[in-house]
Amino acid sequence: MALQILKARKRLWPIVSGLVLGLSFASNMPAWSDARILSGEPIQPLSVPEGLDLRKVELGRRLFSDPILSADGSVSCASCHDLARGGSDHRARSIGIKGAEGTIRAPSVYNSGFNFVQFWDGRAVSLEVQAAGPITNPLEMGSQWPDLLKKLTDNPVYGTAFRLVYGKPPSQAAVTDALATFERTLVTVNSRFDAYLKGDRKAISDEERKGYELFVAYGCASCHQGANVGGNMFERFGFMGNYFADRGTPTQADLGRFNVTGREADRFVFKVPSLRLSALGGPYFHDGSVADLSAAIQIMGRYQLGREIPEKDVDRIMQFLNTLVGKLAQDRT
Repeated sequence: MALQILKARKRLWPIVSGLVLGLSFASNMPAWSDARILSGEPIQPLSVPEGLDLRKVELGRRLFSDPILSADGSVSCASCHDLARGGSDHRARSIGIKGAEGTIRAPSVYNSGFNFVQFWDGRAVSLEVQAAGPITNPLEMGSQWPDLLKKLTDNPVYGTAFRLVYGKPPSQAAVTDALATFERTLVTVNSRFDAYLKGDRKAISDEERKGYELFVAYGCASCHQGANVGGNMFERFGFMGNYFADRGTPTQADLGRFNVTGREADRFVFKVPSLRLSALGGPYFHDGSVADLSAAIQIMGRYQLGREIPEKDVDRIMQFLNTLVGKLAQDRT
């Protein structure tokens, strides 16, 4: 029985001036609240959240790209979540401080604010909780909070910025709040498929529309739906077959949510990933074991749906997935 749990970011003057002025990142982003959206569709258009404190956004933006968060000053959030490459590093295992290799593939940070929980195993209930994880993980940034907060307090840029924004010196809560607030702005709006959903029937081609129809007809949309085309439920990997036995070389990370709950029912269960940027390249799945998108679609058909998807249908579904790609951070000017 499918498990479904619905619901659920150099000097002193540039950063301080940005914090004071607000740097309206969303000034040219349309809001879809008044748009005519096609009814009855399993996917909804993305929208940029409103009401965010733009000073926190700018502080979080600075922290996200600054290796100061790592123990040895060599790794930043952007090292594993490259915003110019779809918010990921496109590696099966990310590399942390001192060349340490992670245990699971880093997902894209784009649209993460739409996930109902964070991490593959859902162990973080919010972006704020998630932001704290990599900072102290010895395989990622390897910092300790007392040391990191001292570095930020002693830094003339951050010492001033945190007092301006939060009215006090840097704290763990303020650091994770700033990072999460920035990450909530990383929404890939203006995809062609969102335009289609808003009523522009010419936004996608006939072949792309057929790919979407196949995506729904095969049952892909039963798990990959909502605004993020995923990210709003848990599901067992290998619902219609034993993917891990067939793949071999099991790891602790393969246990998925079982590592969090210890419940047998949660063995091999993961948060369903978003497909919004899947067309930008792999590797795919939590284990990063598949480099090719067409192969990933075929594996999903086999192990999740119990069906072999013909190559022509795979190609059309891939064409549809390309229409989901919206604007990345560097394209939103």
